[in-house]
Parts: sequence; C-alpha cells; structure tokens
Amino acid sequence: MIFETHAHYDDEKFDGDREELLNSMEAHGIGRIINVCADLESLDKTRELMEAYPFIYGAAGIHPDEVGGMNEAVVDKIRELCRLEKTVAVGEIGLDYYWNREDHQAQRYWFERQLELAREEKLPVIIHSRDAAADTLQVMKDCRAGEIGGVLHCFSYSKEMAREYLNMGLYLGIGGVITFKNGRKLREVVEYAPLERLLLETDSPYLAPEPYRGRRNSSLNLPLVVQQIAEIKRLSPEEVTRKTEENAVRLFLKDASGPLQSDF
Repeated sequence: MIFETHAHYDDEKFDGDREELLNSMEAHGIGRIINVCADLESLDKTRELMEAYPFIYGAAGIHPDEVGGMNEAVVDKIRELCRLEKTVAVGEIGLDYYWNREDHQAQRYWFERQLELAREEKLPVIIHSRDAAADTLQVMKDCRAGEIGGVLHCFSYSKEMAREYLNMGLYLGIGGVITFKNGRKLREVVEYAPLERLLLETDSPYLAPEPYRGRRNSSLNLPLVVQQIAEIKRLSPEEVTRKTEENAVRLFLKDASGPLQSDF
C-alpha cells in the first residue's frame, strides 16, 4: 500500500467532499496518510482527523510563513500534540524566502526552536525549504538534524544539495513535481538518490501531477508519482510502492533501526 507522507486534508479545499474522499483511499491503494500542520488552526484540525480516521497520522508544527504568531504558548501546544500516540513528526517547519511573509531572522529562530522541540520529543522532522537552500542547510547542520531524523519535503534543490542531506541520514520527499516538464532537476535527484531514501508525498491540495497540474491534488494521484519514479529507477511500480512504504514506516512509525548515516 502507498504511504502518503505529506498532505493537508484540513485545508478548506476539501470541505465539500473530505469524508467521501478519505473513505475512498484504501480502495485505491493508499494505506496510510500523514496530515501535516502548517498554522495554529491546523493543529486542532489535524488532531480531529487523527481521531476520526485510523489510517491518518499527524505532524505538528508551524510553517515558516506563519511564524509571526509563534510564541512559547504555541510551542507548548505543539508539544502537547507531539505526545499523542498518532503524532509521528514535527512539521512542517523550515524557511521560506520565496514569499517573504515573515522576517528571515524570525523564521530561523522558530525553525531552530521547533528542531529543538523535535529532539526533546524524539520525533523526526518534516522540513519546508523554498528559495532558502544555503540557510536551511546551515541550520540543519548547526542543529545536528541528522541526529533527529527527517525528510526534506517537496525536495526542489540540486543533486549536490541532495547529497548533503543524504549524508546526514535524511530522506527526500518526492511528489507531483517529478512529472512536470520543468522537473528535470528533480528527476536527476531521483535517479541519483537510493530508493531507500525516498518518500512519497503529494502536498495535497497543491502540486497535482501531470496531467492534472493546476487542479486540486489528492493522494489518489500518487500512482502517477510512483510510475515516474519506477521509470527513472528501472523498477516496477510495485517495488517502488513497497520500498517507499518501508522507508516511511522506518522513519515515522518508530522502526528500531533509527536514522541512517551514509556517505555519498
């Protein structure tokens, strides 16, 4: 079964058919889903989804575009959510210099603070990084994120940057961008990276793969991502599904093997 490691089913774009859509997942080969928090409101909504659906897990954290409302009371709320049995990560956290909605110094402070929280709670992290390659990598190194474990969500940087994260023992999140005509750089990364270090994700409702680009995305589109990875890796879609599921279980569901360390 496909393990969807990054979706936002609390988003208002799903208000019209959320229950129907989520109840269809198993029949379409989607076995587990991680609903990832982005803002303060999503902390409560993600908790509700975890309670309502046995196959939905949660990641608790505040997106860099939303850190203007962060304080230690919010950190305490994230910590409370982290201690629920079905919360499997801290995220999504990181840096976003594309929109520049929040001061870079503030983004970095709360990024580091949430990395610290993940270490304290012994949970892996889900990292958002957009137009902030150098600063994200520096924070990850300064905070020894390889010891925490986690995934670079919607990886969008070069093969050389991928090597840095793989050497830290981290995973790369691969979604619909790999099907885009301008997704050549990501396809090169997927060709380079071991399958053992890739995770499947959609970022639903965003980043729908071809031929649905521009429409609302959902986990039902993940077979298109699987097929693209399979073609690049010269493997069967079944093998890609099986291995990426194993990877996600290892990272998020407390597999005893712990974080990986490699030298690429």
